[in-house]
Amino acid sequence: MREVSLLRLYLLRGMYLLLVVGLGVDLWPKIIDPPADLEHMRGVVWSVLSAVAVLAILGLRYPLRMLPLLFFEIVWKLIWVLAIGLPLWTGHRLDPATRDTLFSCLFGLVIVPLVIPWRYVLATYVSQPGDRWRQSSDSARSPSSSVESVRSSAT
Repeated sequence: MREVSLLRLYLLRGMYLLLVVGLGVDLWPKIIDPPADLEHMRGVVWSVLSAVAVLAILGLRYPLRMLPLLFFEIVWKLIWVLAIGLPLWTGHRLDPATRDTLFSCLFGLVIVPLVIPWRYVLATYVSQPGDRWRQSSDSARSPSSSVESVRSSAT
Protein backbone atom coordinates (compact mmCIF):
# COMPACT_ATOMS: atom_id res chain seq x y z
CA MET A 1 0.00 0.00 0.00
CA ARG A 2 1.28 3.46 -0.86
CA GLU A 3 2.11 5.79 1.98
CA VAL A 4 0.04 8.96 2.19
CA SER A 5 2.15 12.10 1.94
CA LEU A 6 2.53 14.43 4.88
CA LEU A 7 1.03 17.22 2.76
CA ARG A 8 -2.09 15.11 2.14
CA LEU A 9 -2.36 14.36 5.88
CA TYR A 10 -2.24 18.09 6.62
CA LEU A 11 -4.86 18.77 3.95
CA LEU A 12 -7.09 16.17 5.59
CA ARG A 13 -6.48 17.74 9.00
CA GLY A 14 -7.39 21.12 7.51
CA MET A 15 -10.66 19.66 6.24
CA TYR A 16 -11.45 18.19 9.66
CA LEU A 17 -10.58 21.53 11.28
CA LEU A 18 -12.93 23.27 8.85
CA LEU A 19 -15.69 20.88 9.90
CA VAL A 20 -14.96 21.39 13.60
CA VAL A 21 -14.86 25.17 13.43
CA GLY A 22 -17.44 25.73 10.70
CA LEU A 23 -20.06 23.47 12.19
CA GLY A 24 -19.12 24.18 15.79
CA VAL A 25 -19.41 27.96 15.55
CA ASP A 26 -22.77 27.74 13.83
CA LEU A 27 -24.38 24.81 15.61
CA TRP A 28 -23.12 24.52 19.17
CA PRO A 29 -24.75 27.78 20.33
CA LYS A 30 -28.05 26.48 18.91
CA ILE A 31 -27.58 23.09 20.60
CA ILE A 32 -26.66 24.62 23.95
CA ASP A 33 -29.55 27.11 23.90
CA PRO A 34 -32.19 25.86 21.44
CA PRO A 35 -35.15 28.05 20.58
CA ALA A 36 -38.42 27.18 22.30
CA ASP A 37 -40.21 26.58 18.99
CA LEU A 38 -37.56 24.30 17.51
CA GLU A 39 -38.96 22.02 14.80
CA HIS A 40 -38.34 18.32 15.38
CA MET A 41 -36.36 17.63 12.18
CA ARG A 42 -34.32 20.83 12.49
CA GLY A 43 -33.20 19.60 15.92
CA VAL A 44 -32.32 16.22 14.43
CA VAL A 45 -30.26 17.86 11.67
CA TRP A 46 -28.45 20.08 14.16
CA SER A 47 -27.67 17.05 16.32
CA VAL A 48 -26.33 14.99 13.41
CA LEU A 49 -24.17 17.83 12.14
CA SER A 50 -22.92 18.53 15.67
CA ALA A 51 -21.93 14.87 15.93
CA VAL A 52 -19.96 15.29 12.68
CA ALA A 53 -18.16 18.27 14.23
CA VAL A 54 -17.31 16.29 17.38
CA LEU A 55 -16.09 13.28 15.38
CA ALA A 56 -14.03 15.57 13.15
CA ILE A 57 -11.95 16.35 16.24
CA LEU A 58 -10.73 12.74 16.04
CA GLY A 59 -9.84 13.40 12.41
CA LEU A 60 -7.27 15.95 13.55
CA ARG A 61 -5.35 13.16 15.25
CA TYR A 62 -6.30 10.24 12.99
CA PRO A 63 -6.91 11.73 9.53
CA LEU A 64 -6.86 8.40 7.69
CA ARG A 65 -8.89 6.43 10.20
CA MET A 66 -11.62 9.07 10.10
CA LEU A 67 -11.97 9.07 6.30
CA PRO A 68 -15.46 7.51 6.58
CA LEU A 69 -16.57 10.80 8.13
CA LEU A 70 -15.53 12.58 4.94
CA PHE A 71 -17.29 9.90 2.90
CA PHE A 72 -20.41 10.70 4.91
CA GLU A 73 -19.96 14.38 4.09
CA ILE A 74 -19.75 13.64 0.38
CA VAL A 75 -22.71 11.25 0.38
CA TRP A 76 -25.19 13.36 2.33
CA LYS A 77 -24.32 16.47 0.31
CA LEU A 78 -24.61 14.59 -2.97
CA ILE A 79 -28.00 13.16 -1.97
CA TRP A 80 -29.25 16.60 -0.89
CA VAL A 81 -28.02 18.30 -4.08
CA LEU A 82 -29.47 15.65 -6.40
CA ALA A 83 -32.76 15.02 -4.58
CA ILE A 84 -33.57 18.48 -3.22
CA GLY A 85 -31.27 21.27 -4.38
CA LEU A 86 -31.18 20.71 -8.14
CA PRO A 87 -34.92 20.04 -8.54
CA LEU A 88 -35.67 23.27 -6.67
CA TRP A 89 -33.12 25.16 -8.73
CA THR A 90 -34.33 23.84 -12.08
CA GLY A 91 -37.91 24.60 -11.02
CA HIS A 92 -36.90 28.17 -10.07
CA ARG A 93 -38.14 27.58 -6.50
CA LEU A 94 -34.96 28.34 -4.52
CA ASP A 95 -35.41 30.65 -1.57
CA PRO A 96 -32.31 32.43 -0.20
CA ALA A 97 -31.69 29.88 2.59
CA THR A 98 -31.97 26.92 0.22
CA ARG A 99 -29.71 28.68 -2.29
CA ASP A 100 -27.07 29.10 0.45
CA THR A 101 -27.34 25.42 1.33
CA LEU A 102 -27.05 24.41 -2.32
CA PHE A 103 -23.89 26.43 -2.84
CA SER A 104 -22.40 25.23 0.46
CA CYS A 105 -23.06 21.63 -0.55
CA LEU A 106 -21.62 22.18 -4.03
CA PHE A 107 -18.54 23.79 -2.49
CA GLY A 108 -18.13 20.77 -0.20
CA LEU A 109 -18.59 18.39 -3.13
CA VAL A 110 -15.66 20.07 -4.86
CA ILE A 111 -13.31 20.56 -1.89
CA VAL A 112 -13.72 17.33 0.10
CA PRO A 113 -12.90 14.97 -2.80
CA LEU A 114 -9.79 17.03 -3.57
CA VAL A 115 -8.21 16.33 -0.17
CA ILE A 116 -9.10 12.63 0.02
CA PRO A 117 -6.15 10.34 -0.83
CA TRP A 118 -8.02 8.22 -3.39
CA ARG A 119 -5.19 5.72 -3.97
CA TYR A 120 -5.20 5.01 -0.24
CA VAL A 121 -9.00 4.69 -0.31
CA LEU A 122 -8.84 2.20 -3.19
CA ALA A 123 -6.05 0.21 -1.52
CA THR A 124 -7.76 0.19 1.89
CA TYR A 125 -11.49 0.04 1.18
CA VAL A 126 -11.67 -1.62 -2.25
CA SER A 127 -8.63 -3.85 -2.81
CA GLN A 128 -8.22 -5.28 0.70
CA PRO A 129 -10.52 -8.13 1.64
CA GLY A 130 -13.31 -7.22 4.02
CA ASP A 131 -13.63 -8.47 7.55
CA ARG A 132 -14.90 -12.03 7.89
CA TRP A 133 -18.59 -12.76 8.25
CA ARG A 134 -18.32 -16.05 10.14
CA GLN A 135 -16.26 -17.58 12.86
CA SER A 136 -13.18 -19.22 11.39
CA SER A 137 -12.97 -23.00 11.62
CA ASP A 138 -9.84 -22.80 13.82
CA SER A 139 -11.49 -20.68 16.48
CA ALA A 140 -14.64 -22.84 16.41
CA ARG A 141 -12.63 -25.84 17.62
CA SER A 142 -10.93 -24.21 20.56
CA PRO A 143 -12.17 -21.28 22.64
CA SER A 144 -8.64 -20.49 23.79
CA SER A 145 -7.40 -20.22 20.20
CA SER A 146 -9.95 -17.48 19.46
CA VAL A 147 -8.76 -15.52 22.50
CA GLU A 148 -5.17 -15.91 21.35
CA SER A 149 -6.03 -14.80 17.82
CA VAL A 150 -7.74 -11.68 19.19
CA ARG A 151 -4.72 -10.92 21.37
CA SER A 152 -2.28 -11.40 18.51
CA SER A 153 -4.34 -9.27 16.11
CA ALA A 154 -4.60 -6.47 18.67
CA THR A 155 -0.84 -6.20 19.03
